[in-house]
Amino acid sequence: MKGTCDSPGLMPIERAMQLIMDTITPFSEVSNCHIDEALDRVIAQDIISPINVPAYDNSAMDGYALRYADFVTTKTLVQVGKSFAGNNFEGVMGQGQCVRIMTGAQIPDGADTVVMQENTTANENQITFIEASQGDAIRPAGDDIQKGAIVLHVGARISPIDIGLLASLGIANIPVYRRLKVAVFSTGDELLAVGSPPREDRIFDTNRPMLVAMLSRLGAEVMDLGIIVDDKEKIRAAFEYANKHADCVVTSGGVSVGEADYTREILEEYGTIDFWKLAIKPGKPLAFGRLSDSIFFGLPGNPVSSAVTFDQIAAPALRYLAGCNVSTPQFLPAIAVTPFKKRPGRTDYQRANYFVNDQGKIGVATTGSQSSGVLSCFRQSNCYVVLENQRGNVAEGESVQILPFTNLIA
Repeated sequence: MKGTCDSPGLMPIERAMQLIMDTITPFSEVSNCHIDEALDRVIAQDIISPINVPAYDNSAMDGYALRYADFVTTKTLVQVGKSFAGNNFEGVMGQGQCVRIMTGAQIPDGADTVVMQENTTANENQITFIEASQGDAIRPAGDDIQKGAIVLHVGARISPIDIGLLASLGIANIPVYRRLKVAVFSTGDELLAVGSPPREDRIFDTNRPMLVAMLSRLGAEVMDLGIIVDDKEKIRAAFEYANKHADCVVTSGGVSVGEADYTREILEEYGTIDFWKLAIKPGKPLAFGRLSDSIFFGLPGNPVSSAVTFDQIAAPALRYLAGCNVSTPQFLPAIAVTPFKKRPGRTDYQRANYFVNDQGKIGVATTGSQSSGVLSCFRQSNCYVVLENQRGNVAEGESVQILPFTNLIA
C-alpha cells in the first residue's frame, strides 16, 4: 500500500501528531488490579471515595480539647481523660472539663477547640490555659476527602502517591485498562549486542536498550526481540511475530533509503505507512504505520534522533493508546543567553540547559554539539529549545520556547 511517505515534502510534526491520534483507538478492556500491582497502570473508571478522610473530627496537634465557652468563663479546667489515635476518650466531656489529646486523635464529644500544650500549664489534673482561639487545631471529618468525591479520574496513571491515597481509602482493587504491550527490535548488520567484544567494523546497539528503558517508564510490557540482521525474511518474521503478540511495534533503523533497508518494503506489503519523513530535527526519517493488529513506529537509527522522536511523538501516542490522559506540551518562555544555529524548514529540538535568574526569568543556553550521534549531550541538558519550522538562527537575547525534560529522558 502507498501512503503519505510518497508525497513530496516533509510533514509538519503538528499534522503528524493529529494523524496518529486520529488513527489510534484507545484501549477499552477493563479489569481489576490489586493495589500491590497497580503502580503505573491506567485507571479505567473514576475512583469514588467510599469514606470521609479523616473519618472523624481529629486534632491537628498535641494539646488539650475543651469547650471555648469554658475558656472564656475560666482559664483553669479539670482534665478528665485522654484521647489518643486509635484509643479515643469515651464519654462526653462536661462543663469545666478538658481532655488531653494527641495529634490525629478523635475530638471528644462536647469539645470544639484544641489548645496546644505550649499554651498551657498543668498542676496534676488542673490545666490552666494561657490563650485559645475558638475552633482552633481541629481537622473536621472529610477535610481531606469527602465521601462520594472523585479522587482519581479515568485516564490517570497511578503514581506512588496515588497508591498511598487508595490505601488511605481502603481500596484494594482498582479498575484499570490492560497493560500496553510493545515489541522492540533493532535492524542492521553493523550492530553489536551490548556485552559483545568490540569490533572496529561494528557499533553497539544503543537504541534498543534505551527504548526498552523508556517504554518501561511508560508502564508498558516490553517484548525485546533483539537485533535483526539485514535479511528480508528474518525482518519479515520479526514483524509477523510482533504484530501477533503486541499492540505496537517499535523498530530502530532501517527506514531510510539504503539498499538493505527492508523495513519499508515489508510494511508496504503488510500494512500502511501513514507517513515517512517529518519536518523535524533531529529525526526526519521517522515512519508511522499500521499492521493488521498493531501500530508501528520506525525510529531513526541515530541515537539522539531515536530518543527525541520517541519522547515527542511515539510516547504521547502510546499513552493515548493505553487509555492515559494526554496533555498538550507545556512550553515555557525563555531568553537565549547563547546563540542557537538553525536553518528554516524543520522544527528543531535542540538540547539545552535552562535556569531561573535573580529576576525570576528563565534563561537557556546551548550545551554544544547538536549532532544526532552525540547522545552524551542529554547528560548536560535539562530541556529542549523548540525552534519553529520557519525560524532561522537565534541570537543572544531573543525569546524562545523550551520544554523541560520529563522522566522519560531525565
